[in-house]
Amino acid sequence: MKAVIAPGDGSLSVEERPDPTAGPGEVLVAVKAAGLNGADRLQRAGFYPAPPGAPADIPGLELAGEVAALGEGVDDFAIGDRVMAIVAGGGQAEFCAVHASHLLRAPESLSWEQAGGFAETFSTAHDALIAQAGLKSGERLLVTGSAGGVGTAAIQIAKSVGASVVASVRNESLHGAVAKLGAEVITPDAEADSGPYDVVLELVGAPNIATDLSSLNTGGRIVVIGVGGGAKAEVNLLVVMAKRAKLMGSTLRARATDEKACVAAGVRNDLLGLLETGDLTVPVEATFPLDEAEAAYARFEAGGKLGKIVLLLA
Repeated sequence: MKAVIAPGDGSLSVEERPDPTAGPGEVLVAVKAAGLNGADRLQRAGFYPAPPGAPADIPGLELAGEVAALGEGVDDFAIGDRVMAIVAGGGQAEFCAVHASHLLRAPESLSWEQAGGFAETFSTAHDALIAQAGLKSGERLLVTGSAGGVGTAAIQIAKSVGASVVASVRNESLHGAVAKLGAEVITPDAEADSGPYDVVLELVGAPNIATDLSSLNTGGRIVVIGVGGGAKAEVNLLVVMAKRAKLMGSTLRARATDEKACVAAGVRNDLLGLLETGDLTVPVEATFPLDEAEAAYARFEAGGKLGKIVLLLA
């Protein structure tokens, strides 16, 4: 099979590798599309190695495709089924073995490029907002750096549970498109003045933590899932105490199989129906064929995008 190869020294290539096989409880997926995420860029640079059991040098944390083979004990899927999934690595290749409990059925109405950009971003946002922060109807959410894949997913998930959303977007040319997803859109310098918030989904990182805390309602929650702006911050614990605030963090990649199955179940129960009816959408900024992976990564790193960059493999 062809696969994107990122050995962790900054280089990137497309090479032939042996096809994986489906082990017990797994499904072999013939990948049609695979979204790019920040973890892929970090892995390429050598800062985010794959966890044990995942391909060490093939990036890719989400994919969509057709079931090509079934491992022992799998009877919930059939050859040819359209599926999507989060994976710990190896998604940017023509074939990938995925645990069956992590698979999501891809609606027939969804294009491959949209399906390829759904699983990681919507799973991350759903886990952070619903499973961890417990976002509820009537609450107010701030999403920082919200024009990317996770941000656009978070806005829609929050609206689906009846929360109101303030979306912070630096690039003013994207404000109109983000607003159409159902958010009040502001620039980062207006985050403090636009509060208070019950929940903050922090996608930028350390520079925002002081403002996040000062802008919280009593009992507010902050979930950090991105640190592109920096990873170390000074926290005023008196503010945390006074507001009875909760500061949380999350990653999905290295979680155990059963934990990822719970994440997939939450997405399956809460989001797939909305995706099928068109009430959720997957904004895609650009697509690239697998052989142009270098150009896809360059576009991802350039920033200023709305939604996903997706590799197409068929």
